[in-house]
Amino acid sequence: MAEVASELLPLLRVYKDGSVERLSGSPMVPPSPGEDPETGVSSKDITISENPKISARVYLPKLAQPISTQKLPILFYTHGGGFCFESAFSLVETKLMNALVSEAKVVAISIEYRLAPEHPLPITYEDSWSALQWVASHSVNNGGFDNKEPWLARFGDFDRVFVAGDSAGANIAHHVVMRAGREKLAGGVKILGAFLTHPYFWGSKPVGSEDTRDFEKLLPSLVWKFLCPNVAGGADNPMINVVSPDAPTLAQLGCRRLLVSVAELDVLRDRGILYYNAVKESGWEGEVELVQVEGEDHAFHILKYETETARKMIKRLASFVLKQ
Repeated sequence: MAEVASELLPLLRVYKDGSVERLSGSPMVPPSPGEDPETGVSSKDITISENPKISARVYLPKLAQPISTQKLPILFYTHGGGFCFESAFSLVETKLMNALVSEAKVVAISIEYRLAPEHPLPITYEDSWSALQWVASHSVNNGGFDNKEPWLARFGDFDRVFVAGDSAGANIAHHVVMRAGREKLAGGVKILGAFLTHPYFWGSKPVGSEDTRDFEKLLPSLVWKFLCPNVAGGADNPMINVVSPDAPTLAQLGCRRLLVSVAELDVLRDRGILYYNAVKESGWEGEVELVQVEGEDHAFHILKYETETARKMIKRLASFVLKQ
């Protein structure tokens, strides 16, 4: 048995031979190439890149009209899990995507980016940006990639591209959208909207109602310190504190619409509200909305997917995509 080098309980254990044991997260489940019995959504797993290894699960809703005539919004999604656990292929993420795709009638792609600590940040951001460029390349006949995905090419409406994520995935989505404000996507594709659900943003000092006495012992502090112990600025590095003085202006956000959602009992709630206010005050010219859900905790719509509150949250996210 390999010797333990370090632990981030209850999430993971790192051994001296470099291997990582993940102690948290939901089980992996296969896609539904036919139809998911609950939602009618079809899904399949694809490889975006062999080197680096980036894969994804792609989703298609049940189509009512003749399939050749329908163009659907595209949802590019990055899963949560503190940058270090969970998967696009897990049970809870698959349940979430099936529900979202069924409700919003989108063709969706959930990215399996490489996880820390084996692949330190900012690798996660690079993987996600590469994946979004690959998606955007489907908007043109010769997008520079050989491995085209038929569902994206046939059904995707590249005038209605949305980027989204939950928790650490919402952090990733923010950075992807910021980069889209600075760099062009393949085919000149623009991001119409983004929704960030319970985003994992943090900082070196408490804000709002965060615990001032045991701030360093809160899970967001512990996760960041474990994954990025030597990063410049610590918890005020712009990767995690996107409103720090060193972070680029939020006026650069590369989308036209933004939805930020927070949960009352979530330790990350006040960071989400701070981010929403910072976007409003940044001079960004888009339209930003804030959704606050009372009586619920972090990622409730994913971890408690069978509840009525979760279903309402999915409908709210879907309505953001469907809004004309």
